[in-house]
This record gives sequence, structure tokens and C-alpha cells, in this order.
Amino acid sequence: MLPRTPLKISQRLQHINTLINAHYDHIWDCCCDHGLLGAALLKRKAASNIHFVDVVPSLMLEVEQKLQYFYPKSAIDSPSSQWQVHCLDVAKLALADKEQRQLIIIAGVGGELTIELVQQIIARHPEHTLEFILCPVHHIYKVRTAMQQLGLGLVDEHLMQENKRFYEILHLSTSSQIPLSPVGSSMWDLNRELDQRYLRNTLKHYQRIAQGFSKPQVSVELQSERAFIDTVIADYQALSPYTSI
Repeated sequence: MLPRTPLKISQRLQHINTLINAHYDHIWDCCCDHGLLGAALLKRKAASNIHFVDVVPSLMLEVEQKLQYFYPKSAIDSPSSQWQVHCLDVAKLALADKEQRQLIIIAGVGGELTIELVQQIIARHPEHTLEFILCPVHHIYKVRTAMQQLGLGLVDEHLMQENKRFYEILHLSTSSQIPLSPVGSSMWDLNRELDQRYLRNTLKHYQRIAQGFSKPQVSVELQSERAFIDTVIADYQALSPYTSI
């Protein structure tokens, strides 16, 4: 039986929701799980078309049933608030025409999968101007570096904490000329204790990894990984004197 009221959206998803102020022709809520973010966007008509995308059939069936229950298409009073459910691999999205403004949201999955999905979406739509909102749960430095290499520029970025876990939210565009920093730029307010704590925790994480490469004889592959970790540490240390706290 379906609930009488929608499930409560998390702080992280609500934060992403509040960042979307412009109107889009299409918003693609990818790896959407239970569809809570897309439903919030649908409720306030943030786009002409809201797409719910996930590869798990049982989830997509549940999402479609809930959407029809809470937002029945027959009751939608405007063509500016249509929804569609897609059970498919996000990498195989068939986006709308390139003339239409489109935002692709990928949140709550690992960094490596995030990179893979964005790479394939861009490769399949090389002539599209696209915007992305990304909120990976791991490997944010690698995600940022990969997005740089794909030619994505910064629109906005935010740092937040939910349930004792930190999240970086990146709003990127293929048309933005603002360089994307591998460690973040505009999201930082190092007068805030939250930002200082996140920076300290991040540095400690990579410093622990570096200690694992302290053996005198390591393979060429491990030497390359150690050089990468050293670069990451140096980039974060360059942010602020707070790194010494």
C-alpha cells in the first residue's frame, strides 16, 4: 500500500533542490533511488519535464506507482510539469534535442561510477550544451580532476554535512568558462568551523594513505599512486594555514 504522504527528503537532496533556480526544459534525476529529489522538483515545476532514471526495475516500478498516486498525469494542470520514468543504464540516456536546456543530476553514487557516467553521457551527446549537478560519496578529488579533463567548468559548488558525513555538491556546465579546482574554490569559508574540520579530516585521510606507501621498495604502479597522493595532500595544504590545526 502506498503512503498517504510522500517520504521525507534528506537534507542533502533538499540542498540540491534549493540550488536549482533556473528553469530547464528537462531535468534528469539519475540513479534516483526512491525518486525523492525528482518529486520535489516536480512539485515546484522546476522543469518542463522531470525524468526519473535508475537501472533497478523494482525501484522504477515503485517510483512510477508513487508518482501516479501523488502526481497523476491526468491531474497535472500544466504542460510545464510532466514526468517520465526510465529503467535503464544512466550511461545510455537518450537526451532531448540539443537546443533544449537540460540538467543531469547524479548524486549518491561513488566517484568512479560518477566519472564513468558523465564521460559516457558527454561522449554520446558531443554537440549538446549540458549542465550537471554531481554529489559523489567518495573520491571527490578524482571526480573534480576528471571533470576538468572533460572540459566542464564551474557554475557553483557547496559544502555541507549530514549525519556526520560531508558532501561536496558540484554544479558544472560544458559552457562555463570558470575553471574547476581539484580541491574546491568558492565553496570554502575557512572562517567556519565546519570547513576547517572537513579540511583537517580530508588531509588526515590522505596522509594515512601516504603512510601505507612508506616502504622503501614499492612497484612502479605504487610509486605513481604515491605521487598522486602527494599531489592531493599538497593541493589541500595550499588552501589555508588552517591545515596546521
